Amino acid sequence: MESRVLPAVIAVVGGMVLAVLLLVPFIYRTYRRRGELGFGAGLVAFGFLVYGFALVAYTLLPLPPLDAAWCTAHTRFTHAQLDPFAIMSDIRQYPGVLTNPAVQQGAFNVVLFLPLGAYLRLYLRRRGVPTIVLAGFLVSLLIECTQRSGNWFLFPCPYRLFDVDDLVANTLGTALGILGAPLLRRLQGTPALPADAPRPITTGRRLLGMLVDLLGVALLGMAVNVAVSLTAWYTLEREPGNDPLTEVVLSTWLPAVLLLALPAFAPAGATFGQRAVRLRRVRSDGRHPGVRLVPALLVGTFGYYVLTGLGDHVPGAGPLAFALLVASAVLAWRPRSHRGLSGLASGLVVVDARTAPSRDGDREAEVRTGRGWRSR
Repeated sequence: MESRVLPAVIAVVGGMVLAVLLLVPFIYRTYRRRGELGFGAGLVAFGFLVYGFALVAYTLLPLPPLDAAWCTAHTRFTHAQLDPFAIMSDIRQYPGVLTNPAVQQGAFNVVLFLPLGAYLRLYLRRRGVPTIVLAGFLVSLLIECTQRSGNWFLFPCPYRLFDVDDLVANTLGTALGILGAPLLRRLQGTPALPADAPRPITTGRRLLGMLVDLLGVALLGMAVNVAVSLTAWYTLEREPGNDPLTEVVLSTWLPAVLLLALPAFAPAGATFGQRAVRLRRVRSDGRHPGVRLVPALLVGTFGYYVLTGLGDHVPGAGPLAFALLVASAVLAWRPRSHRGLSGLASGLVVVDARTAPSRDGDREAEVRTGRGWRSR
């Protein structure tokens, strides 16, 4: 039971971790490919991540104690099974069908690759069926070679058998899985508008932009910390210094400047997260925000990270940062303009980045809704 449950747990947990790491590029790409995110598209993409981890976990885990004694006792794994359809003789060795371990193994190898065929057909829709089937075969071959080489010589001996019947079953599963692609496409949904058509400004979209800002700064800060540590180890052959202020500057303030402040003062007038969800700030007459971005940044996500960095040095900075974050989230919901705390403090409005400037220059801060044109 543990050998079946453990890979499932690893698949779900690993999928969640990878989803967090890939959330920012996924949102950015989806808004440019589909024009919007959508719950169905996110659910299908998350399912693909979980399935990818499941495929690896169920084919490579659990790991036995791969020492010399184990390798000596399991030399059968060093000989590949290259006889096609040898599984038929294995099936005849056991009575019954549903309880037959050989039947169960063969069926599992088919079912395991059903989602791969469906996902490949969904994401590679311009490719023909033979290409999808070939891709499934190559994925199966990669797994079998990984098993045959002891995870590419990471271990002293192979711990699973290279079986040509697995290749046949996996490839069959990929081919049958193509039939499930329409179900995934239906779940994913089809946008009602072209990708370049403006969308209404909603609470969810505003909060999603804030989330991308927060996550982007945090991930970039982690990457900077790792880069500094590796540089110190390999060039200075020592650990980097533990100066708190330097750590705050490198891991918090520098990423905030790079992803929030500098992009906001660019012609687009948007932070990294706002660009991801195709939003931008403008004045009420549609002009570039200019110096009004300063108060907008200070009471927005940028201000949150400034206060977070001061949390260990300035009393009350930490609670104030939390209060600022909560207020920003609440005011992104109400009032209905979704201007947020930064908009109320600066007098700026948030518009769809795809909204074309109007001729008179005073209607740019509008988006189309189902009830006509409404100022956002």
